[in-house]
Amino acid sequence: MTMDNLRYPIGPFEEICESTAEQRGNWIMEITEMPSRLRQAVENLTDEQLSTPYRPGGWTIRQVIHHLADNDMNSYIRFKKALTEENPTASSFRQNMWAELNDYEAPIESSLVLLEALRSRFTMLLHGLQSYDFLRTFNSPTHGLMSLDTAIQRFDWHGRHHLAQITSLKKRMGW
Repeated sequence: MTMDNLRYPIGPFEEICESTAEQRGNWIMEITEMPSRLRQAVENLTDEQLSTPYRPGGWTIRQVIHHLADNDMNSYIRFKKALTEENPTASSFRQNMWAELNDYEAPIESSLVLLEALRSRFTMLLHGLQSYDFLRTFNSPTHGLMSLDTAIQRFDWHGRHHLAQITSLKKRMGW
């Protein structure tokens, strides 16, 4: 398996231009279901297994889970700002530096609960949006001007991407 396959087990993000309401509905469903899939994927892992990097030089499973919670908080705020402000500049975060902070050593339960609660609120927000709301934009420090249509695709991909990193490691290790 190549390093790219380990890093991107579902492949890199590929945007769908001019998505449909049906596609957005599917992404929202995936976003809704991801926390339970994640919980199921990590429910019987030992502390040693949670401390295993998903690839050489990569984050540990524990770090990936805490990163998902941090990313979700940031994404939720980006969406709300884009819905209430004109082309706001989204804040960025230095995810690699965040992953080195001591709260990334915390038990994963706090981040699993946070993901469940946050995604519940987030999907409630998403279900209430109209098609034209997904045309609203924000300025991403890393990707430039981005519509909420692209952002929901990235958000869905991001969760599935990290879940696949965990499940592919489990499969490779025979856990």
